[in-house]
Amino acid sequence: MYFSKNLKFLRQRRKKSQTDLAAELEITRTTLSGYERNVQPPFRTLIKISDYFNVSLDAMIKYKLEVLSEFQLSQIEKGFDVDITGNKLRLLTITVDENGKENIEMVPVKAQAGYTSSYGDLEFISSLPRFKLPFLPENRTYRSFQIQGDSMLPIPEKSWVTCSYLENWEHIKNGKAYIIVTKNDGIVFKLVYSQLEDKKLLLVSSNRSYEPYEISLSQVLEIWQFETWNSFEIDIKNEAF
Repeated sequence: MYFSKNLKFLRQRRKKSQTDLAAELEITRTTLSGYERNVQPPFRTLIKISDYFNVSLDAMIKYKLEVLSEFQLSQIEKGFDVDITGNKLRLLTITVDENGKENIEMVPVKAQAGYTSSYGDLEFISSLPRFKLPFLPENRTYRSFQIQGDSMLPIPEKSWVTCSYLENWEHIKNGKAYIIVTKNDGIVFKLVYSQLEDKKLLLVSSNRSYEPYEISLSQVLEIWQFETWNSFEIDIKNEAF
């Protein structure tokens, strides 16, 4: 585990003082100093540090960056260490019922902006409404997302699409529907075509009025495979989103 040493190395490589970097990360200098002395940051802070240096969490934790050449470091910073399997970040946060069985958390439209920054935060995930679908196989993790717009007709706007978590991105089935959780574009529901060799995905709408577009794998946080949908109405009273 090289995170603390890599954090210090990357800070010094950027010629940043602890005070300067702490201010940019919106934490205290004392907190940053602790991270450089092997104090474990919370998940959200890990993501923020990874994004700040443009270095994947996997590289931050597993590799001793100071022994790499400048060229190797520049390649990592350009995203060339992106894991096409999606297996670099395996900190999926879930909730369970009183019997220890996984819930299906529901991500309404108004919670989606928060989800892209807090998908690993147990408190946030626990604040989401949840339900059960007994006919789904129990050996998968499911989540339900409320969709926006008419780009995936005949599934109408505000419907709930329930999906299973796709752990290995090499298992994407071309032309099938997926929820893609992204860093910059929020949560999108599209037909997906794999372009993993180019570290991209092609996203296509079933409503052909919308043009297909590509997205870099470096922008992808999670992928969920479409299973079923419904258009039931729920009264979501939680305003914490």
